[in-house]
Amino acid sequence: MNGAVAAGESHLAHAGHTRERIDACAHAVRARYDKPIDCAIILGTGLGGLADEIDVEQVIEYRELPHFPLSTVESHTGRLLCGTLAGKTVIAMQGRFHRYEGYSLQQVTFPVRVLRALGADTLIVSNACGGMHPLWAPGDLMLIADHINLLGDNPLIGPNDDSLGPRFPDMSEPYDAALRGVARAVAADAGIALREGVYVAVQGPNLETRAEYRFLRNLGADVVGMSTVPEVIVAVHGGMRVLGLSIITDQCLPDALKPAHLSEIIAVAQSAEPKLSAVVRGVLARL
Repeated sequence: MNGAVAAGESHLAHAGHTRERIDACAHAVRARYDKPIDCAIILGTGLGGLADEIDVEQVIEYRELPHFPLSTVESHTGRLLCGTLAGKTVIAMQGRFHRYEGYSLQQVTFPVRVLRALGADTLIVSNACGGMHPLWAPGDLMLIADHINLLGDNPLIGPNDDSLGPRFPDMSEPYDAALRGVARAVAADAGIALREGVYVAVQGPNLETRAEYRFLRNLGADVVGMSTVPEVIVAVHGGMRVLGLSIITDQCLPDALKPAHLSEIIAVAQSAEPKLSAVVRGVLARL
């Protein structure tokens, strides 16, 4: 079965993370790029500019990989970029997957399992998000200190394979404190303002009502988005260290709410992306 057929079928089948599927996909990647991986990177909406910073040695389309989902969202290209960045060997996902596309969370997070199987022990995950903190503005960069899962699902539901991770993984510190410290130091040295706060993940695809923004803010969230949390759960389950970075693309203050437009969200993400790239490069250089 070729990769395109397998990937297409995976959109219909809600199969879990089996060792056989993970190993088959990892083998397909190694056949094209077999260097030891220092770090895996997931690029979020409008944040593909970081891809230009990578000294790319191999490009692998998702459709060429067995059991890999396919990106369906604008600005998510759908390919693995293999190469070096800041002296480290990386594989970057240029395009991620979301629950609202119709994928199960097992499918959404399957690439993280593959990246872990390829040897990556560190994951840097980025996203574009709506800002609910009244003192923060569009274009601000936020270091994720913690998250809230309101997706109504969990990628670890189902039988647990102990070779992938423990049945009940601890989530007291999903975002590695040491990596966050490095990110703060890098940002300070570069003169980049780096907020730090809580990310809440919701299903989408619609944006929130005024009442929902009030609810999410009262829960303790600073920003809201539709991704990241499933990948982080699976990364922590697999023993990876995680660094999360968000670009606030629109202000979600219920008493001053304005209609949001995707083109504007992507434009803000792209304009702020150089700051994110600088932090990621700096963190990788200090690993």
